[in-house]
Amino acid sequence: MDIQDIIKDEIARILKELGTEVDKKEIQLTPSDTREHGDYMTNIAFRKARLLSLPPLALAEKIASLVHLDGVEKVEAVKPGFLNFFLKSDTLGHIVSDILEKKESFGNIDLGKGVKIDIEYVSANPTGTLHLGHARGAALGDSLSRILKKAGYDVTREYYINDAGNQIDHLGESLIARYLQLFGVKAEVPEDGYHGEEIVRVAKMLKDEVGDKYVKDPQSHLDFFKKYGSQVLLKFIKEDLHAFRVDQDVYTSEKSIRERGAVEEVLQKLKPYCYESEGALFLDTKKDGDDKDRVIVKSDGSYTYLLPDIAYHADKFSRGFDRLIDLFGADHHGYITRLKSAVKDLGYDPSRLDVCLVQMVRLFKNGEEFKMSKRTGNAISMKELVEECGVDAVRYFFVSRSGTSHLDFDIDLAKTLGSENPVYYAQYTHARLCGIELNGKSFFPIDPSCDRLDSESEKSLVLMLKDYPEVITVAANELEPYKITNYVHSLAMAINDFYTKCRVLDDKDVALSKQRLALVEASRIVLADALSLIGVSAPERMVSKDKEESVL
Repeated sequence: MDIQDIIKDEIARILKELGTEVDKKEIQLTPSDTREHGDYMTNIAFRKARLLSLPPLALAEKIASLVHLDGVEKVEAVKPGFLNFFLKSDTLGHIVSDILEKKESFGNIDLGKGVKIDIEYVSANPTGTLHLGHARGAALGDSLSRILKKAGYDVTREYYINDAGNQIDHLGESLIARYLQLFGVKAEVPEDGYHGEEIVRVAKMLKDEVGDKYVKDPQSHLDFFKKYGSQVLLKFIKEDLHAFRVDQDVYTSEKSIRERGAVEEVLQKLKPYCYESEGALFLDTKKDGDDKDRVIVKSDGSYTYLLPDIAYHADKFSRGFDRLIDLFGADHHGYITRLKSAVKDLGYDPSRLDVCLVQMVRLFKNGEEFKMSKRTGNAISMKELVEECGVDAVRYFFVSRSGTSHLDFDIDLAKTLGSENPVYYAQYTHARLCGIELNGKSFFPIDPSCDRLDSESEKSLVLMLKDYPEVITVAANELEPYKITNYVHSLAMAINDFYTKCRVLDDKDVALSKQRLALVEASRIVLADALSLIGVSAPERMVSKDKEESVL
């Protein structure tokens, strides 16, 4: 059992003996700010003193006198009523030994054991390249998938292909125009079509494959152009995502859902919650908090976007998932209530559907907002930003804040080879640990007992390592990958504080060096694993300014 749980159980036992019941969840045990105040502190005496008709300090002193735990060296009651717990050195050694034994599986928890989760993210229309909003959603969705897997959930990553509807019609028309232009035929891309360079690229591919086969009567082959264009552009999207270390498990086509009659099937199930008005069919979503009821079938008989989307979510539930998670752009905030209302009408518990909103990204360069692409004259694409700054920097920065918060991405900072760049700082810390181990081979085998690690920086680092499973729990429960990024930065700071204050390799004290090397390896394991959860690499060597080194 975790030492924090052991301490909480002991406090709960003592309070019960003194005459008051307490739920272990009420006992807040937090790391102390300094070694002078021990390793952990709690204010439980403040919260329960009145129930026992005692001053807080008196209750704290009473609890301190009754604590008997093998892993605790001493307990202090201090004014005005705090309890400080000091752990034994061998307790810290157990933490290091546990990490060295479990390696990358340290931090694995059973929070989601037996629970199947589907996470749908990116889902960009196959009509062009991915922009920065898609990229942030990709980084957040993939990181969340990794975190939930670490937390024990059975995770499926999904991409919903919007390959039906008006946007695909516009794609077909745009591709026809670009195809004809390659043969000198005068043709204009529709005003509401797609004007990006990628459409020209697809047209050139098509010309190379079929020649002038469709020049005479392209409109009669519109379905072919729509299918060809969407398939090739989806291939481009998959390639860009793979280069971004994002790979979905399942790709579900809106067109396939429509073709198998799933939309009509869902429509029949929703009929009891619908009414007609002015020839259109409305779904009653106001009953569940929406600001107005929503049209799902227009007066001309065509479907609004909402109805196939409801059918898609019904399809996901039918595949046996216990929980659905969608990552939507922030402009879809109002969409959540109507979707949950429809899910409820279909007989599913709407609490099984979570929607995470993803705010847009603003780019800055040389202190000014940077909007234009050198290649296309349009917004910077995900691929261009990755080429400029690297996958690691883009992924780290994109998950460094909650998805609901706007993100300003500083291109200059992301490219900086210095400690002011947080991803560089974290990766260089890992490289430093690798360099220490490389230089300390003569001290192996290492000693994980760690009973001589008694400095404040050593103990603080061990306790931070110990907290890694709890960080995973919080990030998984709150669906917030930035919790991992925050932890990575704090851990890197603790590692560098330890390195600065403690001489790891010392021929005059081999035994101590062996123990400090054990702490180095435990720190390296956890830092590398935490970086992997946000899709960032943990290199063994790093470039500093103009030379390659393995340590700072």
